[in-house]
Amino acid sequence: MIERLIELERQFWRFVELDQAPPADGSDSADVALRCLYPQDNGKTLDLSRDSEMSQTFTDLLAVRQLLTSQNQLESQLKQRIQQRLGDMTKALFETGEVSWKRSKDKTDLDIDRLLKDQPDLLQRYCLTKPGSRRFLINAST
Repeated sequence: MIERLIELERQFWRFVELDQAPPADGSDSADVALRCLYPQDNGKTLDLSRDSEMSQTFTDLLAVRQLLTSQNQLESQLKQRIQQRLGDMTKALFETGEVSWKRSKDKTDLDIDRLLKDQPDLLQRYCLTKPGSRRFLINAST
């Protein structure tokens, strides 16, 4: 294991020495790094329609999203079958595990809209501005 860590460190240091960004690996840390490196967009469009590698990457992304959608639907169907069978029972035991379906505790929430309607000056006195973030939206051509 230590040898593996040393090799990973060596690979990482090569990127530092070459002043190159490491390839995207799908990790949470890579996501955070990309958001930190590129917190704002410049409003311009990058045409990758003639870049066959990136076009294939986009096609693969669309296919994976479709697969995830169908897998999520299947997961929901299976879960609902178990819930339907559970009815008002709390727990079900299976050969390979168990599920529970419990009601969470009620919670008390603040009706901010009504409070601000009754006391509009509070918004000015206690206003917090939270910075926006970039959203990655996908639009497939039809």
